[in-house]
Amino acid sequence: MNDENPPIAERLLTPGEVAQMFRVDPKTVTRWASAGRIGSIRTPGGHRRFRESEVKRLLANLTMEATHAVGPTSGGTDA
Repeated sequence: MNDENPPIAERLLTPGEVAQMFRVDPKTVTRWASAGRIGSIRTPGGHRRFRESEVKRLLANLTMEATHAVGPTSGGTDA
């Protein structure tokens, strides 16, 4: 029996799918890729695709940063 595991194909997302997740325009996602903010893969036709795991990780990190930036509310209770 072969103990090697075949590589699992990861789901690739289009700029439009990534844009929906971040609630931005697809052109913004393309700019992020050009700037190196998010990694992308080029299809044989030249279109960009994004690894789902990387996109989800970036989204989680940004969500955590935003949550920590807001922090707990100060002051007492509403009466």
